[in-house]
Amino acid sequence: MIPLLSVIVPFHNVEPYLTECLRSLAAQTLDDLEVVLVDDGSADGSRRIAEDFAAADPRFVLIGQRNQGPGPARNAGIRRARGTYLAFADADDVVPPVAYERLIGKLAETGSDLACGAVGRLVDGVLAESTLHEKVFRRPELCTHITDKQVLVRDRTVWNKVYRRDFWERAGLEFPAGIYEDVPVAMQAHVLATSVDVLGEVVYHWRRREEGETSITQRRNELSNLHERLAAIRAVRAFLDERAPELLGGFDALVLEKDILFLFQALEASEEPGPLLDLARAWLAELGAEALAAAPSLRRLELHLLARGLPAELRQVREFRRARAETGTRVVPRGWRQTGWYGDYPFFRDRRLRVPDEVFDARDELKLIARVDGGEWAGAEYRVHGEIAIHRVDRRVGRVDLWLSDGRRKVPVEARRSGRHRIVAAIDPARLAGGGPSWRLQARTETRGLVLKGWFRDGEAGGAWRFTVPGWSRTGMDISQ
Repeated sequence: MIPLLSVIVPFHNVEPYLTECLRSLAAQTLDDLEVVLVDDGSADGSRRIAEDFAAADPRFVLIGQRNQGPGPARNAGIRRARGTYLAFADADDVVPPVAYERLIGKLAETGSDLACGAVGRLVDGVLAESTLHEKVFRRPELCTHITDKQVLVRDRTVWNKVYRRDFWERAGLEFPAGIYEDVPVAMQAHVLATSVDVLGEVVYHWRRREEGETSITQRRNELSNLHERLAAIRAVRAFLDERAPELLGGFDALVLEKDILFLFQALEASEEPGPLLDLARAWLAELGAEALAAAPSLRRLELHLLARGLPAELRQVREFRRARAETGTRVVPRGWRQTGWYGDYPFFRDRRLRVPDEVFDARDELKLIARVDGGEWAGAEYRVHGEIAIHRVDRRVGRVDLWLSDGRRKVPVEARRSGRHRIVAAIDPARLAGGGPSWRLQARTETRGLVLKGWFRDGEAGGAWRFTVPGWSRTGMDISQ
């Protein structure tokens, strides 16, 4: 009888973790599955564990091969698999009990080609959000596509998903050799799919190993590992350039946000940085100039020093970043006739290095903080108490203008400043007559040539702050208190 789902599990010397992984698969609420275990030349006790599971549970089957790496092992598992759907699990990770039932349930409902879900990072037995997948699954959506929901460019793993087998074969998907074999396949699947289901629930627990052999992820600062990562980046960029060029900018930005960190870490630890600097130049040459220019200012400084082959100065900037991790870095205005807003970082206008000012330019990174944290009635007026400031700028905001909007009309609001960042706004409901029942409060500020706009947010409940007109009705409103 053909199983509904085939789960492919390649393994190589993961004895400390394999039992927990396989138990999590055996405990799935979707029991119409087979688990194809692929022994990729293990030399520890992993195969014995797999044999025990295969002997005890007919849903588990075991095949073996000489050590070729995770990509060829997954391909071998796919050839053996019989299921209507395909899923992948790494042998040191854990799959929550309802994961596959939820993913396949959505695919059965929508007809999409693949379904993906959120990931938890398992470190020392504690589960936290995976920073690799952050932002991707906060807004679930069915029947979408990566070209419409471009945040999916950050979803570069194969094991938090279920795929239709016929889609996999129709798309001609196959894992390449190498240690980052899943990144190109994950991107290809997203682009080639007709539609994708994005679930908000955590469907996979990705472990950071604490014992046994170190994982590929934990060896990511090794020179050979970094060469492999660059090869995967090149493969993805070549595919996107041909099939979905609109995604290249987002992918490059992600590389500069996440992947480049491992190159920095390797350079910081290296006593002979020459080969790493050569590799770094190859990385930068691969990425688009627009992505390099659009990186945040502190990252641009790191990239500038990297491109110039200055590892000592790069190390100093990295230490500066870590020292400010909790307090954050500052942006300061400089200039009298024409004010610029620059990151307050090392080497600004350093006579020796002569880093261009535009590397430090942080104007586009500044955001208005407008927050309401209380309010009360004072006669016929409603007084709003809040805060208005500029993120990363340690100075009083200059001119402030406030108004209420119901989506059609704008009504100015008088405000009084208090201290560096406090503000009190007085709302007269009578001035809102003829408008809607719900109004949002917006601010416009001007500080040393910097103009910012923003909506006030609710400091307690989160989300937008709204003023609801008392006694509102379509025929009129009663504003009596």
